Amino acid sequence: MFGWWDCCSSCSDSVCEDFEEEIRTFSLPSPLPQWPKGRDFATGKICLGEIEVVQITKFDKIWSCNPSRGKAKGVTFYRPTGIPDGFFSLGYYCQLSDKQLRGCVLVARGVCIDAPGNGRIQGLMSDSPALAKPVNYSLVWSSDSNRDGCGYIWAPNPPAGYKPMGFVVTLESDEPDTEEVRCIRADLTDSCEVNEVIFDVNSLSVWNTRPSRRGMLCESVPTGTFFCSRDKNCEDELSIACLRNLDSSLSAMPNLEQIHALIKHYGPTLYFHPDEAYLPSSVSWFFENGALLCRQGNDKGLSIDSKGSNLLVSAELYVHVKPASGGTFTDVAMWIFCPFNGPATIKAGLWSYTFNRMGQHVGDWEHYTLRLSNFNGELRSAYFSEHSGGEWLDASELEFIEGGKPAVYASKYGHASFPHEGCYIQGSSKLGIGAKNDCAKSKYSVDSSTRYQIVAAEYLGNEVVTEPNWLQYMREWGPTVVYDSTSELEKIINHLPFFVKFSVESFVELFPTEVYGEEGPTGPKEKDNWLGDER
Repeated sequence: MFGWWDCCSSCSDSVCEDFEEEIRTFSLPSPLPQWPKGRDFATGKICLGEIEVVQITKFDKIWSCNPSRGKAKGVTFYRPTGIPDGFFSLGYYCQLSDKQLRGCVLVARGVCIDAPGNGRIQGLMSDSPALAKPVNYSLVWSSDSNRDGCGYIWAPNPPAGYKPMGFVVTLESDEPDTEEVRCIRADLTDSCEVNEVIFDVNSLSVWNTRPSRRGMLCESVPTGTFFCSRDKNCEDELSIACLRNLDSSLSAMPNLEQIHALIKHYGPTLYFHPDEAYLPSSVSWFFENGALLCRQGNDKGLSIDSKGSNLLVSAELYVHVKPASGGTFTDVAMWIFCPFNGPATIKAGLWSYTFNRMGQHVGDWEHYTLRLSNFNGELRSAYFSEHSGGEWLDASELEFIEGGKPAVYASKYGHASFPHEGCYIQGSSKLGIGAKNDCAKSKYSVDSSTRYQIVAAEYLGNEVVTEPNWLQYMREWGPTVVYDSTSELEKIINHLPFFVKFSVESFVELFPTEVYGEEGPTGPKEKDNWLGDER
């Protein structure tokens, strides 16, 4: 019934392998400083209401499998270790075998609430404990292999009214002890969904998970466990859940002094291309040097004072600090403003073409985001906004420069954010055709650890961080631009090899939409990620 038909040869009476090799782990280049004191930030524990959680980053390797054929990479399953007394595992961790170990999972314990009417705790109190042992386990998948040993993946079966948080992996066919993990009372949980595929070989699919509801107003807390199934399609609600933070005080979020310390320690240097002709400015410089506020149908505009109070000199980053993952992480979104965006460049193989006008517009807002653990203040990942999309990268995949701070690269003319120097193509990677983004170090750079302004941190209250008037401007920062792009696209198509020629219509679909025209970019507060998670 259970078999690793695509990656492991079957065997009988095989002896499971012990793993003696050292686990490769990643550490940030600079040790964590002593953060300023204040509330529960970086204290190692976070209260979610009726439960308290701790982040575990140490693991024992349990079992690993490397496919015998195909292009799939091997995976390794880990058991959290070093769990503090009184806390319980919620599930195991899984990642690709060829990567440095960089996982973190939550362990939990129940806590007593001061009083049933405690205004900090949302929802109804229950007489049932917050955590409970599973009734038993169901075998989800198993493998017997001469090469990889024996592996068994088990799903906890929770008592009525409880939800499992993850899976257990063993080297033996005996059902795990019910003491191994705990399930969580259902009203303290929220739904989660599969995110990226970790492993997918015929009889088994493994994903990492994330909350179904994400954003700074959401209560959902990821546990760091994985989901696995013999069914490749997981469209229905998953059998496991994530946690909910019912403590409305968000006590683990950093205060203002701690925010400044975090930015000082982690603030990236933003590098612009050596040939960049459209450099950034401060918003006040833009207002002081000719920006006008116009009414529709009226060519005459009103000048804008340097504070932006009626639409609201050097470049700086504008910082929005917000809760992530139910207040267990802090997102530091850093916005940069450029008065102009230059023309786009198209690349097809070894051939490149820079448009005369396509891609140009007035006013350009771009950003990148640092995600920091509220358990200890550690940088866990960074998001790079790249035109119509973007990507999250783990801290182990970033480039760190002198001082242990990350580097961020703004693409030539378009200012999209990328993690490393090089040429990035947005379009068809298979055909090698798309919008070209050149990134390189130069003397043109902005150190966001010193040149920044905190413009919003809603959870601290307006009396702590007062939002500037210009941030409330909810219309376009530049005029509507529509390009007559057909003639320029036809020039490109005529230069392409015959086997990659497209009609104009299909060629248009390859590139970010802003290449062809815009109504003028909107400001940071109009973006989906202001309240929501990054795309």
